[in-house]
Amino acid sequence: MAAVWAAAFPVVSSLGPHRVWGASACVGYLCAAVAVLSWRSLGRAVSVWIAGIGAVLVPLVVLVLTGGAQSEVGVVERAGLLTVRQGTPYLADPQAVVEVTPYLPGMALFGLPGAVVADGWEPLRYLGDARLWCAAAFLCCLWAAGRVLGGRGTGQLVGAALIASPVVALPLAVSGVDLPLTGLLCLALALAARHRPVAAGLALALACSLKWTAWPALAVVAALLAHRAGLGAALRGTGVAVAGTVLAVLPSALLAPGPLVEQVFAFPTGRGEWETPAASPLPGRLLADLGPFGWYAAMTLLAAGGVAVAVSLWVRPPTGLVPAADRLAVGLCTAFLLAPAGRFGYLALPVLLSVWARLAEAPSRVAPARSRVVAAGSAARPVLVGGDR
Repeated sequence: MAAVWAAAFPVVSSLGPHRVWGASACVGYLCAAVAVLSWRSLGRAVSVWIAGIGAVLVPLVVLVLTGGAQSEVGVVERAGLLTVRQGTPYLADPQAVVEVTPYLPGMALFGLPGAVVADGWEPLRYLGDARLWCAAAFLCCLWAAGRVLGGRGTGQLVGAALIASPVVALPLAVSGVDLPLTGLLCLALALAARHRPVAAGLALALACSLKWTAWPALAVVAALLAHRAGLGAALRGTGVAVAGTVLAVLPSALLAPGPLVEQVFAFPTGRGEWETPAASPLPGRLLADLGPFGWYAAMTLLAAGGVAVAVSLWVRPPTGLVPAADRLAVGLCTAFLLAPAGRFGYLALPVLLSVWARLAEAPSRVAPARSRVVAAGSAARPVLVGGDR
């Protein structure tokens, strides 16, 4: 199925990086399927690594070396360079849509390596590609989340399969800007599920300083903390998250308040000077295309969806990692579907959250076979009384 899906990209996609990924990933997934059918003992492990090479490693290396990427990679790299030069990632007077930076200031961190090596040795410049650092942040967050969950999270093979899957492999190779956000949300949920409000708040602050689409996670993590650790823990976690986000955004808000509002909030919602390229025919976009009335209708439905999710958190707060991830996924899906502008690719984020949570918690729900045998043996052992041997 993954091979068929990847094979469609060279045929239907108008984006060069997507076609490159589709061709390489299709071959990788087909070879992975052959490996599973050929080697029963090692087929599963071999197939995962073959899929990873075909769907992640090869297209990523090819695209980095050739400079092929979605436009947001260049936007992030420019944001890092502008932050070094002027203290804010926003151009005061963008002349084209590619000069708009629709991210919060934290995203510029992934462009800083490019700013550092911009004038350096030619081969070294490849290390400034923002995708590499976005991927590194994502993988580190997943690893840290697994450690927080007591080392039970996704095992090496399962984690590799998740990374090799199209939902991760495609954005990792062609763009990657949503992966740090996803990884930080996974880490925040894991920390909240293990009653660590301050650390969860710090992870949320980092996520919320990248894109404002992470802000719904504040309510979900607060509800999870309140249920698992009490109201005080929820308030501490939320306070750290809000304070951290404000500290990260405040310098740019003071230096360039107009460009920040225009590019980060007005542009993605279709109210900026430049038309956003995020124009997939989702319900909110179709409504917005009807004119001002349709735009307001889409925003009203979006607000109503947000209120509905908030009420559900109050009435029935999530009790663990999986319910919290599902509730956040529902909220994000609602936002992406009803927003006046969006892309089908945005839906990969909520899908990844739900899948990761189930993979991370699955091992903890079933006792290891050895533990069950030991427990059964202990239950069957007769009790020694007096001098019985």
